[in-house]
Amino acid sequence: MSLTEGVLVRGLVLLCGGAELGFQLPEGAEAEKVPARPGKADVDRLLTSGPQRLVVVGQDGDLAAVALRLLRKDRLGDIAVGYVPTAHSEIAQLWGLPRETSASFDTAWSAEPRDVPLIRDDAGGVLLGLGVVRKPRGVAYCDDTEALRGEAELLEVRPDPRAGSDTSSSGLSVTITRGRLLKRRTRLAGRAFQLGGSEVVPERDGVPCPRPMSRWTWYRHTHDFRLVLPPTSV
Repeated sequence: MSLTEGVLVRGLVLLCGGAELGFQLPEGAEAEKVPARPGKADVDRLLTSGPQRLVVVGQDGDLAAVALRLLRKDRLGDIAVGYVPTAHSEIAQLWGLPRETSASFDTAWSAEPRDVPLIRDDAGGVLLGLGVVRKPRGVAYCDDTEALRGEAELLEVRPDPRAGSDTSSSGLSVTITRGRLLKRRTRLAGRAFQLGGSEVVPERDGVPCPRPMSRWTWYRHTHDFRLVLPPTSV
C-alpha cells in the first residue's frame, strides 16, 4: 500500500521548469506549474492560502529557491516541504530520499517532516544539499579551526545530518580535497565556514553564484528547514 492511501493531506505540488509526474495526484493536492528556480512572483502568491505542505518536483536548485522564499516570508516553521527530484540529487542522496518517482512522491506527500539544518551564505542564498568551490586559494576557517591556508582542488560544504537541534552549534560539514593525483581529504564540522582569498565562483545546489567572490561564508541559519523524510532516513 502506498503512503498516500487513506491519508488526507492538503497542499500544493510545484512542478518546476516543466517537470511532470506522470500519474494522478491524490485527493487534496493542487498542482502549480512554475519556472525553474521559482522566485518571489512565482512562489509568494501561493503561500497566502496557508497550505499544510508543499511538494517541490524538480532539481536541487528548485528546492533551494522555494526554501529561500519560505525564509523571506518567515514561513520556515509552519510549512512542511517534500521533494521529488527529477535528476541526480545531492539532497536526496544526503537525506536518503527514495529514487523511484512514485515512492519519492508518496514520501513527500505523506511522511512526517523533520527539522534539518538550513545553510545560508552572506550573498543572500541558501544551501540544502551541496555547495562547491573549485580550486580555492586563500585562507579558510571552520568556526575557529584553520581549514585551509594555500590552495586546494575542491571545497565541498553540506548540511550535516549528524547535527543536533541546537542551531547555535554545528550544522554543516566541510570536505577539502588537495592534490590532483594523490588526493588528500580533510573533513571538518562546525556552524560556519569562511573563505577569503582569490576570486572564486561558489556553486549552491548546482547553481553557480552570479559573480566571482573574494570572500564567502556559509553558516547555519537560526531556524531549521522542515523537510519531509522517510522514516528510515539518516
